Amino acid sequence: MRNKRTRLSIAILCSLASGTTLNAAEESTEGFIEGSSLSILNRNFYMNRDFRHGQSSPSDNGYSEAWAHGIIGRFESGFTQGTVGFGIDAFAMLGLKLETGDGRYGPGGTVNLLPVNSEGEAEDEYSKLGGALKARLFDTLIKAGDVFPTTPVVHYGDSRLLPETFRGVTLENVSIDGLKLQGGRLHAMSQPQQSGMRGDFATFYAGTVDSPWVAYFGGDYRVSDNLSVSLYSSRLEDAWNQHYAGLYGEYPLAGELTLFGGLNYYKAVDQGQKLLDEFDNDIYSGKVGVRQGAHSLALSYQRNAGDDDFDYLRQSDSIFVDNSIQYSDFNSPKERSWMLRYDLDMASFGIPGLSFMTRYARGSDADYSNANATYMRRDANGDPLVDQKRWERNIEAKYVVQTGSLKDMSFRVRQMTTRATDFESDLDEVRLIVEYPLEVL
Repeated sequence: MRNKRTRLSIAILCSLASGTTLNAAEESTEGFIEGSSLSILNRNFYMNRDFRHGQSSPSDNGYSEAWAHGIIGRFESGFTQGTVGFGIDAFAMLGLKLETGDGRYGPGGTVNLLPVNSEGEAEDEYSKLGGALKARLFDTLIKAGDVFPTTPVVHYGDSRLLPETFRGVTLENVSIDGLKLQGGRLHAMSQPQQSGMRGDFATFYAGTVDSPWVAYFGGDYRVSDNLSVSLYSSRLEDAWNQHYAGLYGEYPLAGELTLFGGLNYYKAVDQGQKLLDEFDNDIYSGKVGVRQGAHSLALSYQRNAGDDDFDYLRQSDSIFVDNSIQYSDFNSPKERSWMLRYDLDMASFGIPGLSFMTRYARGSDADYSNANATYMRRDANGDPLVDQKRWERNIEAKYVVQTGSLKDMSFRVRQMTTRATDFESDLDEVRLIVEYPLEVL
């Protein structure tokens, strides 16, 4: 079965490429064929996690490792002529295991890079196939099928081998200058390490939720060249309503010196049948920083004022708070956190394409005393965890090839260390990611 899926994935990628050689000359520059694009991204991904106390659970060996290669092909057509233009989007994705080693992947695949079988062993390969029909009317774009939403309340995840996908209907409108409105209703999701769509949803902290759909609506407005605001709302039916407000701005001070900052706020309240029990959470973050030439330095503060974890769709990027970083979200009940981040762009030193980043975040006061049954965490005596603390440090180096046949190929190394009290793991993590994008059309 897996071999059939592999051959089918490769066949679709090849057919997408060959299909673009149709008689495009007969179409206008805005036509279905002339407006088409085809891209193939090769992503080579190595990742390991070393649990410093020897085990992440009683059944594993405390070390998890995987090396895999992903091929992500995307085709986007143009639109047919007429008042209402129609088109299609399609994708074919293939993930291949390169190496995990005996006993080094761990039950459940703790690095979340590849799907696993019932014995916790990584599968040799997996694939994702899908597409969407789309229609354009003036400044409005509607898609129905497999989609990739990008909002603060529902945002597909792309931090593993293959991207996360959703199935449903989405809408975008840009009729007003500077304003982008987005909405959608989704009834299935496929996490990065899954081949097929799930008819239910999974959240990061509560697990599988028997919700029939998630919907969202909102917009981003650029007030000026230096200021933008965002407002969004979403509903995971019978689980939660989430509302988001965001603000980001920059202010030139003198020469190359720029002041920048932003605010993020979420309000999350139980909804309908309350599948995740009762909760009423507020979480917010604020950031202020300065940028001088190649250097950028920022300080951020974050607080979850609620009694429960601030939850979001599993493996998604639907958490736009400043201290949600490589491993930790710093979103536990009552948790306060701050972070210092430094970025360096080596273009100013004659090495364009090379950049460095390091950040350090520390959280405290996490308290589960008043958490509901879904989000409650207890110690060995069965008592709620209180006064929990953690910190995380990230170091990243990235280089993007600027010229030649390998232009836009990128190399990234990311190292993470985190230490915590009872409620989180102590672990070290390394990721090595090489990406090579090809624009076929």
